Amino acid sequence: MAKKHIMFFILVLGLIATKSSTAQPLAIETHPTIDQCNNIRNYLMRVAEEITHNALAGINTADDWQKLREQRLQQFYEMMGLVDVPLTGERPPLNVKITGTIQKPGYRIEKLYYESLPHLYVPANLYIPDNIAKPVPAILYVCGHARTQKVHYQAHARKFAQLGFVCLIIETIQWGEVRGEHWGCYANGWFHWYSRGYNPGGVELWNGIRGLDLLCRRPEVDSTKLGVTGISGGGTQSWYIAAADKRVEAVAPVCGMSTVESHIFQRTIDGHCDCMMPINTYLADFTNIGALIAPRPLLIAAADRDGLNAIEAVRNVYGQVKNIYKLYDQPDNITLVETPGGHSYHKRSRTRIFSFFLRHLMGKNVPPDKVGDIDESKSVQLSEDDLRVYVNGPPQDDRTKTIQETFIKIASPPVINTQQDLKKQREKVLSFLLEKTFRAFPKYPVPLDVRWEFRTKDGAQFGKHIYSFVSEKGWRLRVDVRWKHPPDEAHPLMLVLRNPNEERWASEGFISGLDDKWNIAYFEVRGIGATGWSQGLQWHIRRASAWTGRTIASMRVYDVLRCLQVLRSLDGVDDSRIGIAARGEMAAVALYAALMDGNLSALILQNPPPTQNAPSMPDGRGQAIEMLNCLRITGVPQVAGLLFPMEITFVGAMPASYQWAKSLYQQLEKPEALRIVGEISE
Repeated sequence: MAKKHIMFFILVLGLIATKSSTAQPLAIETHPTIDQCNNIRNYLMRVAEEITHNALAGINTADDWQKLREQRLQQFYEMMGLVDVPLTGERPPLNVKITGTIQKPGYRIEKLYYESLPHLYVPANLYIPDNIAKPVPAILYVCGHARTQKVHYQAHARKFAQLGFVCLIIETIQWGEVRGEHWGCYANGWFHWYSRGYNPGGVELWNGIRGLDLLCRRPEVDSTKLGVTGISGGGTQSWYIAAADKRVEAVAPVCGMSTVESHIFQRTIDGHCDCMMPINTYLADFTNIGALIAPRPLLIAAADRDGLNAIEAVRNVYGQVKNIYKLYDQPDNITLVETPGGHSYHKRSRTRIFSFFLRHLMGKNVPPDKVGDIDESKSVQLSEDDLRVYVNGPPQDDRTKTIQETFIKIASPPVINTQQDLKKQREKVLSFLLEKTFRAFPKYPVPLDVRWEFRTKDGAQFGKHIYSFVSEKGWRLRVDVRWKHPPDEAHPLMLVLRNPNEERWASEGFISGLDDKWNIAYFEVRGIGATGWSQGLQWHIRRASAWTGRTIASMRVYDVLRCLQVLRSLDGVDDSRIGIAARGEMAAVALYAALMDGNLSALILQNPPPTQNAPSMPDGRGQAIEMLNCLRITGVPQVAGLLFPMEITFVGAMPASYQWAKSLYQQLEKPEALRIVGEISE
């Protein structure tokens, strides 16, 4: 049975309770002890600290790392969103188009663009030294968040050419000649990117990999001697590209990383673009990325007063990654260069980088004080028009501005004809969600520590009991049970999920028409009611949660699962007849909780979200229903269908997107179990 399979997963998570576990307290807490912080910022700081401190835990020998390295590499590809691109095997043709050439003393610049995927074009300038007698090393320069991109950073590419390197400088999809999107979650409210598993850094990574493909095919380039460098967003990309592509022989990222712990503690995350952190499915940190680069030469340049990357955090990453280099017996291959000032280059970092690449790619020992710095004098700078690739505009079929909609494929409703088909699909979805959406669920749940906080004869025929319990370390939540029947007799129970910022008595009014055979419990998951947070903090919380491998909605799913565990332990609850009633964004939480629990008998939904693939509000307000990667396998309308044969009642209109679920119930010959009513009393 499919239900047995579901129950297996929940047992693994430690979420099933029985009445024999005796969660019922022995006495009333007359003045409950406040021993939980119930504070979202404290919670996120704690889990961020755990991620940073455990990033390379358990790796003590070279064998330890070698056993994990390939798995960590594949996880990195996935977190960057490289799930639908040809990482191995034949790749689409680059279709390089040269649109102009500029000859300068000692080198020339080819203005070109290439096709990293069909109709995804990358504008670039290729700097080529004169009089190349045999193939020479090459540098891929990846731009930071400067609006003019290859124009702003041209002095670096020029210097590399003057030193004898071929240098390809590529533009991002955000700035430069074509203005695509990096700031989906950051500025546009596109938090559904998290549900898609999409990160604009993944597109940039792929474009960088294809840039290496281009360099390797140039007759002027020695394809065994490739380096990557850049600052800020380009610094982050330097980490990404070197970790992802073993063709990179040496890498020098500048001001491009910090730790998850630092970003959350110091809120530097609030100043960062979405491209600066992978979709953190596997609870990783930059130490994991650096470990993938080892033992190849890595020079980390960092500013000691960088407003986006605390120098203490950079030192932390350097120290941890150096431990991996030591396992390879090559600790000298990693270097940290600290420079004074804010988020920027410094002469010290630039000259060290030039010397670094000369040494590791050309075998030349030129000290930093002898290598020379970049020339930014006006007389040698070329204008935006001079370096423009798209003289007559980008190709008409360019999809740079819409790549976020197609880079990662989202799941379509599956074809299910039989209950066996349903069972297989449900098992597939559950397996995916546990690994890639709800991975941050605690591996070892803390004790529920149920307390009987308050009781009264008011509010229901047999009184009201308020219980509190620990959902997760740091969260003590309360559930309010209204007994319409004697609490020592087992009867059906409907769990009503309260909404963020709902009006007083709104949930009571919503459920008021329910048949009297049901006892009713009202539950506030974290972030609602007594544990709520300011709406002004919501934007930060949504981003910070994702950077720590979870979302507001996924945390709330866990809270509901833990609450169900508490309710099942009460004598007055018939654990074979438990339902959930929810409205609006909490309907998404209810649907996923029902799927993960696998043992509910009914759902009542009002105004459920039609999809998780829709934008929210730029300031973070609005329905927080995103869940990491979920759209790669399912979505709220499909989850409803996967709950068959559970009774599902839509109060009011059913969104058209749920028609697939309704049709599935009909296909499997139980259409009456999914119904639409005007009022709950029906």
